[in-house]
Amino acid sequence: MYDKHSKRAAEFIDHEEISRTVDYARAHRNDLPLLLAALERAEAGEGLPHREAALLLECTDEQINERIYALARRIKERIYGNRIVLFAPLYLSNYCVNGCTYCPYHASNHTMPRRQLTQQQIEREVTALQDMGHKRLALETGEHPLNSMEYLLESIRTIYSIRHRNGAIRRVNVNIAATTVENYRRLADAGIGTYILFQETYHRENYERLHPYGPKSDYAWHTEAMDRAMAGGIDDVGLGVLFGLSGYLYDFTGLLMHAEHLEAACGVGPHTISVPRICPADDIDPAAFTDALPDAIFRKIVALIRIAVPYTGMIVSTRESPAVRGQVLSLGISQISGASNTSVGGYDDEDHDERNTAQFDLSDRRTLDEIVAWLLDRGYVPSFCTACYRLGRTGDRFMSLVKRGKIADCCGPNALMTLSEYLIDYASEETRRKGEALIEREAARVPDERVRAKLREYLAAIGRGERDFRF
Repeated sequence: MYDKHSKRAAEFIDHEEISRTVDYARAHRNDLPLLLAALERAEAGEGLPHREAALLLECTDEQINERIYALARRIKERIYGNRIVLFAPLYLSNYCVNGCTYCPYHASNHTMPRRQLTQQQIEREVTALQDMGHKRLALETGEHPLNSMEYLLESIRTIYSIRHRNGAIRRVNVNIAATTVENYRRLADAGIGTYILFQETYHRENYERLHPYGPKSDYAWHTEAMDRAMAGGIDDVGLGVLFGLSGYLYDFTGLLMHAEHLEAACGVGPHTISVPRICPADDIDPAAFTDALPDAIFRKIVALIRIAVPYTGMIVSTRESPAVRGQVLSLGISQISGASNTSVGGYDDEDHDERNTAQFDLSDRRTLDEIVAWLLDRGYVPSFCTACYRLGRTGDRFMSLVKRGKIADCCGPNALMTLSEYLIDYASEETRRKGEALIEREAARVPDERVRAKLREYLAAIGRGERDFRF
């Protein structure tokens, strides 16, 4: 029985409720009064329940769809403005005991070379990332005894300790396998930012077929991980599905139900939602997955997640092409990876191994400077900000600011200061010229006179070589 307050996966992700929602959405997809009522409710920017969001996703009326996209743009602009946060993944190890059939790290893939970075190699990787200008990382590992919590915690300490010229990693997010409350407590104590775990698919039967062996094959253990993470003191968690493993409407509905559950049962919804799609990788052919997602549906899913869960950050990775990434920025995306490498040891030339250890193929291979310049050309503020994490604006404190439309009061100036740091320390001359012009325009638009004056003071200090100011 469906119960969003329950801590049991079978109840807060109830198969019958999802099936009823899918049937309802398909039966009423062009019921104009219902569609208009859902849009009117969404206009307030307070979100939509999963059933109404699913109804809008299935709608084929072009006028309604245009209203959906327009509303998503307005909500994105109202809450997150024109800021786009940049980060990079750092793969520590591809050793894995799981049998995930869509991932080349699966244990039975004997053509995949296996690597685990030493602390010295991690230092070189992080130095290379700092030389690009990155301030925020997402750690990735397979699930294996070698990738112990002790190894991960040591790696986090190493990353935070590295200071290279003006470089420093200010926030480490973590994407690792589901674990215990005690281990989540240790991660919280280590000062991580967001704990990220993709559900892959919410369809239990498909999930178990796609995960034939290994700890990850336990659907309930995996699905209930975010509850344990919050119980362990991690304020910010990130959800995601790998679209293409099951029917998109089923997984879209399950994803929203998971967000509703976290808010109901834990008091705060997901800090981020990621929207990866199945893509080519070593020994993985996307054509084998018959539910692969076309671009048009992908764009609409992004728009409707933004409408249904307006407060959440939304992430799109370099799985997507520059063209697709450009299309979804205005529809809801607030974070993108830049200059990503999904190989173990892929950033530093000394560590780079010619043998392929990549988890998936990249569709966007631009440098970080090229991506920053691209964002500037589109009128976005590339942001390397991590201030909320370090000032305790996490969990319900962050969500309260977002829901009241107040997060821009601090995020806007912080984004401009971190962009200024990037331009001075790392950017090409052309990118720096574009960025400085944008900073001048955006700084003049800061509404609070005192904040505007302080921002100009901080920007001047950054120009003199000082770093790491924040509101």
